Amino acid sequence: MYEPQDLDADAPMRSATIRLHGPEDFESMRRAGRLVAEALDMITSHAKPGVTTGEIDDLIREFTLDHGALPACLGYKGYEKTVCTSINHVVCHGIPGERVLKDGDIVNIDHTVIVDGWHGDSSRMYAIGDINPRARKLVDVTYGALELGLAQVKPGNTFGDIGFAIQKFVEVNRMSVVRDFCGHGIGRVFHDNPNVLHFGRKGEGAVLKPGMFFTVEPMVNLGKPQVKVLSDGWTAVTRDKSLSAQCEHTVGVTEDGVEIFTASPAGLFRPN
Repeated sequence: MYEPQDLDADAPMRSATIRLHGPEDFESMRRAGRLVAEALDMITSHAKPGVTTGEIDDLIREFTLDHGALPACLGYKGYEKTVCTSINHVVCHGIPGERVLKDGDIVNIDHTVIVDGWHGDSSRMYAIGDINPRARKLVDVTYGALELGLAQVKPGNTFGDIGFAIQKFVEVNRMSVVRDFCGHGIGRVFHDNPNVLHFGRKGEGAVLKPGMFFTVEPMVNLGKPQVKVLSDGWTAVTRDKSLSAQCEHTVGVTEDGVEIFTASPAGLFRPN
């Protein structure tokens, strides 16, 4: 039986600077990214009305362990589940349990695996049954914002360029970017330097260099950007109870652009 306290016993600490990685590290991240993408591909057919979020958590945990990897969130800072399942007005860090998915829900499933000490982190939106047009537009805008942010990932650009592209697109669509949570550096450390903001100004922030690994994971609200964390210490919700959506990739900066480590092998990352 997997014991969560075994997780990351010898992992390095968060760096004071942004780490630069070499070719072997890219190969390690490809393996981790592919596995987390395969887990999220697998769960697609199970994300439907009548299924509980706890059942989703169990299926992804079993898939991860069966493939020789470790679930990074299980036991992380006391978290007791494998994934986060954030439904409707939950922004992030929703805890799986007895909640039954119902027709019209939108749910973000966020999962991180550890493969040979390297982290692959990704999340996607899943439409449960038939969702209304406002929810569909929110999901589409969130994915579009991620794509525009990733288009800015190349040597010589800045982290501010990524945030600006995301923020501009979201606000043009009369939605808002959550400020309280951000992307992060990743590799052998789950949450490493830098913090990757999803808002900002062109030309500001650290300059992107080949070998940087990080996540881009915009959270977009239909209403205002403010959030609050519930008494469980994890679940973040919109203060105005508006719908929220998120999507996430783990990426590496290459010599001429970006490599998306968590691309879906089955082409399922962005919902139809």
